[in-house]
Amino acid sequence: MSSPVAFKYFAQQQQTFKPPLIANENAFLGDVVSSEKIDPEHPISCGLYRLEKVYEYTYHEMKIVLEGHFDIADEAGNKVHATPGDVFHFPKGSKITFTTEDYGLAFYTGARKEGAA
Repeated sequence: MSSPVAFKYFAQQQQTFKPPLIANENAFLGDVVSSEKIDPEHPISCGLYRLEKVYEYTYHEMKIVLEGHFDIADEAGNKVHATPGDVFHFPKGSKITFTTEDYGLAFYTGARKEGAA
C-alpha cells in the first residue's frame, strides 16, 4: 500500500495580476509558480499572460480566459472569439495568433520549466 501524497501550498505566491512585459510592446507573460524544484523531470509552470502576437508553442499548454477577449486562430484555419470562461489546449508545435481590440487576460498552465516560454 502506498503512502498518502500531500498537496503543495504556495502562500501568497501572487500579489499582482499584471504580468511583466517580455517582448515588443504587447507581449506580457509571468510565471507564478513551477513544480520544477518538486519534480524536475516533469515540471509544470503556471501564471498569467496578456498577449497580442503569433506564438509557436514548444510545449503543451492550457489557458482559461479571465478578462477581456482574444481572437484566437491557428494554422489549421480554426478561429474563435474567446471570452471569459473559455478554455483552450494548445499542443506543442501549434502556431497560434492572438489579437485583441483592447486587452485580454488569461491564466495558463504549461508542461515546461519555469521561464522557458
